[in-house]
Amino acid sequence: MDKNTGYLLSDAGRLLRRSFDERVRELGVTSPQARLLLNLERHPRRNQVFYADLLEIEPITLCRMVDRMEEAGLVERHPDPDDRRARLLHLTKRSSGEIARIRAALDELIETLLDGFDAAETAAFTKMLERISTNLSAPPKELAANG
Repeated sequence: MDKNTGYLLSDAGRLLRRSFDERVRELGVTSPQARLLLNLERHPRRNQVFYADLLEIEPITLCRMVDRMEEAGLVERHPDPDDRRARLLHLTKRSSGEIARIRAALDELIETLLDGFDAAETAAFTKMLERISTNLSAPPKELAANG
């Protein structure tokens, strides 16, 4: 295998994150806030620990971010009927406009990312990325063989 493949994939991910950060910052939100809003839309009404895990941040970090977003009217906390210690996060009416703006910026970013690819190349690239994600999500072969 070409050792350059891992570097190229990592560097492309770095550049993609940087471009996403820049685009959402122009909208007045941070990258973690944008990611939280998109994940709240995709996985609604879950507790804060769920979103902290999803975003790969500490729960206290998420809590502080949600405090700011709640003050801005973008999210609401509601008691979890199944766990009185937990709070469920909900989108607000105001957040739908922000999500639409984030999605438009993301669509432009993906258009830039795929510039010069034809439909077949885009489909093949997407299939390869899905396979990479599946491969990296699987347990390591040594653990699976011993488990």
